[in-house]
Amino acid sequence: MIIKYTLQRLLMLIPVSLSISVVIFLVVHLLPGDPIDNLMRVGSSPEDRLAMTVKYGLDRTLVEQYLLWIRSILSGDFGEAIVLRRPVSALIWQNLPYSLTLGALAFAFSSIVGMIAGTVSAVAKNPVVEQVVKAFILLGSTVPSFWLALLMILLFSVTLGWFPVSGAKTWTALVLPVLTIGFGGIALVARVTRVALVEIARQDFVTLLHAKGLSRSTILFRHLLPHAFLPVVTILALRIGWILGGAVTVEFVFGRPGLGSLLIRALGQRDYPVVQGCLLMLALAVMLGTLIGDVAQAALDPRVREATT
Repeated sequence: MIIKYTLQRLLMLIPVSLSISVVIFLVVHLLPGDPIDNLMRVGSSPEDRLAMTVKYGLDRTLVEQYLLWIRSILSGDFGEAIVLRRPVSALIWQNLPYSLTLGALAFAFSSIVGMIAGTVSAVAKNPVVEQVVKAFILLGSTVPSFWLALLMILLFSVTLGWFPVSGAKTWTALVLPVLTIGFGGIALVARVTRVALVEIARQDFVTLLHAKGLSRSTILFRHLLPHAFLPVVTILALRIGWILGGAVTVEFVFGRPGLGSLLIRALGQRDYPVVQGCLLMLALAVMLGTLIGDVAQAALDPRVREATT
């Protein structure tokens, strides 16, 4: 049953992927600017410009360029960077490990701390603790990541000198980016965990468990948390793509290599193949996270599987 559901979800990703590729291609090509401007030397003739335009296929119509790009993508070729003059796939695979490392650590940090904060907020009888956690959740949900990154640099790098401002040579260079990306995730996971626990705690079976004399810790860990885990798993799966997307600005602010820094540099140079490749990878990450969340939700809740049959 779960295999059939997974196959259905995979098939649904095909039209979604094609639609996203069209949007990415149009958005990139309709932006003002021309990548050829970054290649031409001062005093270059119109003939030189035309030759460069023909070389990279920019003289073709948008439909022809899109079809050629999709055909190359399906064969595993992301094209050649116009400005850097290197295969786009090589640039992506060179920078992807840095983004994956940063994303994995930020995901683990935000998930663990967020679930703990949400659980404490839901079960704590101390109103001060509950208000502190609520304030933390609100703050994490509203503070922009790039602004938080600048504050982190100012406090922990410039003022205190604890961590490097930029780079990726040592593990200490990961601390501030992980904290920056994970901060917003903590708020989201904590809020979902708290709401789920509060709603489940109001169910009749929980009252029955209290009447049977079970301890609060037994009810929490053996009954409440497993039931509350369903919406948390869904939001955690979505966080997989969101973290890689959120790392775009954070990597650039901290001067780290990665897809984010590569994408922003390519945007400034209007390097269409690189921008398209990076955006497509980020979109695939979001779709993969959504797929994992849907499959995990279906595995935990049979009602989800039955609704699709």
